[in-house]
Amino acid sequence: MKQLSEKVAAIAPSATIEISNKAKKMQREGIDVISLSIGEPDFDTPKHITDACIDALKRGETHYAPSDGIPELLSAISEKIAKENRFACAPDQVIVTCGAKDAIYEGMEAVLNPGDEVLLLTPAWVSYEPCVQMAGGKIVKHAVNQESFQLDDSLLEKVNKKTKMIVVNSPSNPSGAVFDKKSMKLAADLCEDHDLYAMSDEIYEKLIYGKEHISLASLGDMAQRTITINGFSKAYAMTGWRLGYAIAPKPIIKAMSKVQQHSVSQATTFSMWGAVAALKGDQRCVEEMRTEFDKRRQYIIKELGHMGYICAPADGAFYAFIKVAGDDMKIATDWLEKAHVAATPGSSFDAPGWIRLSYAASLDRLKEAMGRIKKFGGN
Repeated sequence: MKQLSEKVAAIAPSATIEISNKAKKMQREGIDVISLSIGEPDFDTPKHITDACIDALKRGETHYAPSDGIPELLSAISEKIAKENRFACAPDQVIVTCGAKDAIYEGMEAVLNPGDEVLLLTPAWVSYEPCVQMAGGKIVKHAVNQESFQLDDSLLEKVNKKTKMIVVNSPSNPSGAVFDKKSMKLAADLCEDHDLYAMSDEIYEKLIYGKEHISLASLGDMAQRTITINGFSKAYAMTGWRLGYAIAPKPIIKAMSKVQQHSVSQATTFSMWGAVAALKGDQRCVEEMRTEFDKRRQYIIKELGHMGYICAPADGAFYAFIKVAGDDMKIATDWLEKAHVAATPGSSFDAPGWIRLSYAASLDRLKEAMGRIKKFGGN
């Protein structure tokens, strides 16, 4: 047999999915595992959104739709971006994708040529690097300040003639940090001074606690060089719907559209009608979920602090990112096998010595998890 793809062989599997699968296997075997490993809201999708999807099914919205998305959703996204994210966005600057991860992949394919370098701010979500690799690009990693989790001028040292893009993720997965205006302006100035593209992943924008969300594309002329990534999974508890979107200059959207046309074709037609209801409907459901996440956040940060753990600024998303004394891979494995608590080692995010815990679980389960970790030994 001929050798399989070397490119794919070089890509590591998703650590978050791998750990989640292991936890689920233990659960099937009858072990009471508390999973704090995967980034999925534990709430049901709000009823008005599911109702809109069911209505779409009933009226026959089960056929092919325009590849970039139904006009109603493109228009709703365009209006949302102009109002909330504060930069101009026409419907033909939007593409609806099969999840935000798909938007990231398509964006990389649209912009990168073999050998192009992409600046990745670490700790970083596990799928950015594989998406760059599949597009033929090369990752150059830059660690953010490990106390403030903000950017500083040391970032400038990583730019060279091969640099083509920077990836910005705020609020951050895994750290939960929210970039302040100074950090975002530094990233914007870097792009404008060196003629770089930017990919700004803003999937957690609705889950922020006491800080301000700043869209990179809203600064200066950044809308002309930024691919803004977003979706419905985190804010509206729609992970299984597989709906994301990107906003970018028209030439980039046209290139992304080619990738989509020849791969997944389009996002699911009736799901897109649910997304229209999500954006156009009552937003109190989002605030109710955010408020509940905030309660959990305050509880888990306090409990981890009592156990001696240092935590990254948990100003957004639904993660507690803690510094551990020892091998994070071994500690996470021990927690799973002995304490029956699933968490993700920081090494998966290019942050050895840290562990990510998701607090997208009920307060009762979080209390049980903290008790198990404390009993197992703490820090």
